[in-house]
Amino acid sequence: HGFVGSRAPHIAHPQSSCSPLSSLFEGPAAMSVSEYAANVNEANKAVDLNLLPSKLGRDPKHGAHMRAFWGSTISFFLAFVGWFALAPVAIDVAQSISICENQVYPPALYPKRTAFLKYKSVETKVAYCRFGKVGGDTPTDCKEPTGNSTLSKYNREVLPSCVCTPGTGCSDTVLYSSIGSVAVTIVVRVALGTLLERYGPVNVQCGLMTFGAVWVALAAIIFSDWSFILIRTMIGCAGASFVTNQFWCSLMFAPTIVGTANATAAGWGNLGGGVTQIFIVWCLFKPFQAAGMSVDLAWRISMLVPAVLFLIIAVIMKLFCWDTPTAKRFDVSVTGKTSKASMWDYLECLKDPRIVIMIFQYSACFGTELAMNAQLATHFRVYFEMESGSASALAGCFGLMNLFARSLGGILSDCLFAKFAFPGRLWAQFISLFLESVFLLAFACIDNTQPWWVALLVIIVFSLFVQMAEGTSYGIVPFMNPKQLACTSALVGAGGNLGAVIALWCFYKPLGAIDTLLPFKVHAGYVLFWSLLSVCYYWPDKGGMFTGARASSQESSKV
Repeated sequence: HGFVGSRAPHIAHPQSSCSPLSSLFEGPAAMSVSEYAANVNEANKAVDLNLLPSKLGRDPKHGAHMRAFWGSTISFFLAFVGWFALAPVAIDVAQSISICENQVYPPALYPKRTAFLKYKSVETKVAYCRFGKVGGDTPTDCKEPTGNSTLSKYNREVLPSCVCTPGTGCSDTVLYSSIGSVAVTIVVRVALGTLLERYGPVNVQCGLMTFGAVWVALAAIIFSDWSFILIRTMIGCAGASFVTNQFWCSLMFAPTIVGTANATAAGWGNLGGGVTQIFIVWCLFKPFQAAGMSVDLAWRISMLVPAVLFLIIAVIMKLFCWDTPTAKRFDVSVTGKTSKASMWDYLECLKDPRIVIMIFQYSACFGTELAMNAQLATHFRVYFEMESGSASALAGCFGLMNLFARSLGGILSDCLFAKFAFPGRLWAQFISLFLESVFLLAFACIDNTQPWWVALLVIIVFSLFVQMAEGTSYGIVPFMNPKQLACTSALVGAGGNLGAVIALWCFYKPLGAIDTLLPFKVHAGYVLFWSLLSVCYYWPDKGGMFTGARASSQESSKV
């Protein structure tokens, strides 16, 4: 039976072989049932992840499995596009609403602002203080001219059009909007566990996309710092679509393939976070500018496009998708629960320390991805002083790894499960998280004196392990508490957003003004800490990292 059935999945005797590449197209022997386009087991769950168009079926029931896969994947992808649409143009937004440091405090009137005194061009190495700073790392003024120089000690011409460095009000506004957009999703993701059980994945996902469309469209009228923070925060509600993504696929796929299915659906959905960095700038913002629009109008019109896409996918899902293989609308009985959805279900999950550890491990991988999606474009644009198109391209490379990396994590989890039973999934989790921390630390050691391609190479490898860790996490989640799958998925998903809030509020906000790279180093330590707690996972019927399942528990799991 699938892991959302009335019993926990039998995992004592996994498959003896593993073919990661072929798992995307074919699975183990299955019942040949013409009622479905996909190959299914006795519980009507798909046993393979076949991406061929023919598997979409002739009607909603016949193609239920792959319609759910593509519906959840595409809607989550678009949610990410809208969620982070403002990130690559954040500096342009700041300039439009006049919150840049040099707009609020004109250098001619306020020449001693700390952001000005610290400024030095990355490209030309020319500093604002022509003759040096007074006060070293905490400057109070520029040194007076030396010799017979008639030049002003303040080189105002070297300042960029928008000074938005850490420690400025502009930087704080962008950061607060980023924190708000990931913080609100924590609440929505937790609530989604109950909503999914009451209304089903199709209705919930359509509702999220419609709500998100309204706020993404409203981004076009941002006019102040508070409206920037409010609107970006409300757009973040769409990020909760991840919970629906994982829950919906879990209802459709068998335990032998669910790790790969969940990781692929989520990974290709997360890909939107990388695509939007490039799509918004290169496909919308810059072409609109080339057509004669001002910078201010170009980014505003760009926001309307993802809003329209949100509405289109909502209509398609409502008309052509089912919640489960056997029913158009979901009923909690398919998970083995005999009671209706309740908020007390969350307390039952949180009493399990293993679920709590998974919540924070997911905060260390998905939370890191959200923080990077929010920070990288601005980091490259401000710290490395790159042009908006180049900065968005480099930031986009981080998210583009979702094209295969998260699936790779799910495949690795399924593969090690096939060879070493459940402990294999735990080792896949530990390895991915540990290597993520190593390469995050490596990225934290790259300063703006080094060429951009060094940062790009490290970003790619770092992103690989971030996405793999997300995939290995949801290779474990379906087995933790099968009867409370919706609530467990919601809590772990919310943990990802919690991780982004922790990182942005506790690391990047207070430490960025001290040293731009220090928050990345502290963040790496956070990831390392949670990776080491993988040794705490243990289930009598599944085992732990260093022990297998007890024989008595294995026998009882078959009953």
